[in-house]
Amino acid sequence: VSLFGTSVKIARTDRVSGGDINKSYALSLTTGDRIFMKTNAKENAAFFTAEAACLSAIAETGTIGTPHLLCTGTDDGEEVGYSFLLMDFIESGKKRADYFEIFARELAAMHKADTESFLSLESAENAGTKQFGFFQNNFIGARPQDNTPTADWISFFRDRRLIPQFKAADRYFSDSDRALNTKLLDNLEKFLTEPEKPSLLHGDLWGGNVLANKDGKAILIDPAAYVGHAEADLAMTELFGGFPTSFYDAYKEESKMQDGYEERRDLYNLYHLLNHLNMFGASYLNPVQSIVAEYVG
Repeated sequence: VSLFGTSVKIARTDRVSGGDINKSYALSLTTGDRIFMKTNAKENAAFFTAEAACLSAIAETGTIGTPHLLCTGTDDGEEVGYSFLLMDFIESGKKRADYFEIFARELAAMHKADTESFLSLESAENAGTKQFGFFQNNFIGARPQDNTPTADWISFFRDRRLIPQFKAADRYFSDSDRALNTKLLDNLEKFLTEPEKPSLLHGDLWGGNVLANKDGKAILIDPAAYVGHAEADLAMTELFGGFPTSFYDAYKEESKMQDGYEERRDLYNLYHLLNHLNMFGASYLNPVQSIVAEYVG
């Protein structure tokens, strides 16, 4: 009622495919407008409050498109309650000729945006220091993502990203695997670098989480946002096939990258492969083992 008034009704509901965590629908209103709705069980409302915070953070930078958030909430229903997230419906379109170049430049601009407002009140008291994390925890896929702020990036990536995933996947590892995993964690500073500045990250930036809108420009969806090293976003874009060379060339023109990114890329993607191991099972064990061995084997 507060969004559209009492006279507006849902004229049609269409199920939208895609995603394996939530059910999604396109709602056509009697005004002619369309909105996008995700639903889940009522006890999973945290999925949507977290996503709303991520979408709002990206929108706050004013740099790149993302769906306009309408609201989150719960509905008790007659038999079983559910939680929901409402957003503007993104009308898809054909990618313009310079789609990837514009996408890259807008992503670089997001990575350059100020990040202090995305951290907790406690970390905001340390304005001027490099801080990494987010003002609330969220999710990476169906699994929780700890964003407790940390003073340096390497500690954040070790303590908030890799260690929780290694612990959750412990049943898959042999004693020799565990020894190599520990060796990697103990020597992470040999392989990663601190960024020149912290960046707001999408956090789950693979091709399925980018849409082309009716103007042919990139729209970011399904974020798992936090403040980190911009390289982590770029690495994720390369995990499942990557974007055209023009995307990476345009990004590098817009935002100077530290030397050696290619040597760190697989280590950033270890986090996502561990998450897939924990969500989907042993088919992801070999890729995880290979990356660990690449650095300390």
